[in-house]
Amino acid sequence: MKHLLNLLAAIALLVWGTHLVRTGVLRVFGANLRKILVRSMRNRFTAALSGIGVTALVQSSTATSLMTSSFVGAGLVTLPAALAVMRGADVGTALMSVLFSTDLSWLSPLFIFVGVVLFITRSASAAGRVGRVLIGLGLMLLALQLVVATTGPLFSSPAVRALLASLNSDVLLEITIGAVFAVVAYSSLAVVLLVAAMASSNVVPLDVALGLVLGANLGSGLLAVLTTAKSPVPVRQVTVGNLIFKIAGVAIAAPFVGLYLREARHFVSDATSLVVLYHLAFNVFVSLGFIGFTDMVARLVSRAMPVPVANTATQRPHHLDPSALSTPSLAISNAAREALHQADIVETMLIGMLNVLRNNDLRLAQELRKLDDTVDELYSAIKYYMTKISREALGEEESKRWTDIISFTINMEQIGDIIERVIIDIEDKKIKPQRNFSDAGMKEIVELHERLIANLRLSMSVFLNGNVRDAQKLLQEKARFRDLERAYATTHLGRLSNQTALSIETSSLHIDLISDLKRINSHICSIAYPILDSAGVLSPSRLRESRLGELKA
Repeated sequence: MKHLLNLLAAIALLVWGTHLVRTGVLRVFGANLRKILVRSMRNRFTAALSGIGVTALVQSSTATSLMTSSFVGAGLVTLPAALAVMRGADVGTALMSVLFSTDLSWLSPLFIFVGVVLFITRSASAAGRVGRVLIGLGLMLLALQLVVATTGPLFSSPAVRALLASLNSDVLLEITIGAVFAVVAYSSLAVVLLVAAMASSNVVPLDVALGLVLGANLGSGLLAVLTTAKSPVPVRQVTVGNLIFKIAGVAIAAPFVGLYLREARHFVSDATSLVVLYHLAFNVFVSLGFIGFTDMVARLVSRAMPVPVANTATQRPHHLDPSALSTPSLAISNAAREALHQADIVETMLIGMLNVLRNNDLRLAQELRKLDDTVDELYSAIKYYMTKISREALGEEESKRWTDIISFTINMEQIGDIIERVIIDIEDKKIKPQRNFSDAGMKEIVELHERLIANLRLSMSVFLNGNVRDAQKLLQEKARFRDLERAYATTHLGRLSNQTALSIETSSLHIDLISDLKRINSHICSIAYPILDSAGVLSPSRLRESRLGELKA
């Protein structure tokens, strides 16, 4: 039992080390990795090369698959290009298995020591995130040593050897077990390294080890399919297409396991090298042999999994892709895009509000009030999605962006609520009693409304680009809007003094309306505060020092 627990602990340490490396690299290079992938889609060969490089960094072809799938779902890349990236991703993870199979045990204590020092002393900086990666690499190397040390005593048991002997000459069972291991461990790289260590200790025969390796490759493709099972169809097309390539490759390679062993033993005698080189040879064969079929498989998958055609009047883009949560920088971008969609609906409500006011359109008023439910639903969905993003895996800039998105969606949700209340007031105080504003009063409201629309669009630009000058301009608009609201409230009181009949009838609505427009503008302009605060140009207090001194005196 003790030996079994030691082996399970070593396997868990290997999987955890792989996780630390993957998340650490995504924290350091997440945004740049996305740019590399998108820019490399000129042709299938450059796409495959980028897949090799990105996967070698993140230590996971599954992570690359999820990242690439999200790009297809967002319409940034085509399906054939994404499938070409995955051909390179498999080669990348195979190359890393060859590297880790070499004797790097002397690096393990060095990586762990340096990584811990960097992570503890500079945890909030890029150096601290690099330290996290080094800790993961050190733990992976240490885990491989522990696997080799613990498998000997454990698998010397007659019962265990009898169980492993049952795997002999049953390729289908070996592939199935290897696939299950890869899905459970969430890493085909960890499984291949584990199998190589077991083969070097004579725990499993070499032909069984190679069958398990084929299963691990198949499992990595199956894992990506399971992870994206609830994602939009364009996202699932990538993972299913990649799985088709893996199934075809395993079906072709499985009958030739014995041939590989006979021929490779003339050149390589070490069991570990035989296993990891077979893993590399298999992925190179699948990538080079099938890269010319990416267009054909893309067409096949597109026919088998067509993108549903929805009514364009009700369809909306859905950017909150669950599969992107494993890549926090990508998930942040998805949430920002959905937040902008929420703002688009708020803009539609704001524009429609003036049409209701002018034309007494009760049908439009009802439609706009329903849109507020959509705004609320989007707010809840974005908030829930953001809570599932690992804050630990976010860098400093991404953490600020996380906060900005939450603040933006809260403001949009509150604006939607105000607009709904304004529309209800218009129905009760203007449309149903059949009252009208004076020409001067309507002109004032229209001017405030036009400024409001312009400020909302400027705030969306500030949220998207983070431009400090635009943020300053937005804050200036807040003061101008406040001055206009005061001026128009005064002129309205003047019309009441002149006994203007229309102004008297709609006085309550007019005052409430310009006050509500001011509140909406305050929510819009508050989007500038985080940008200005990050840039260090926001003064700590809006009170003038001279006036503050007078108040104290």
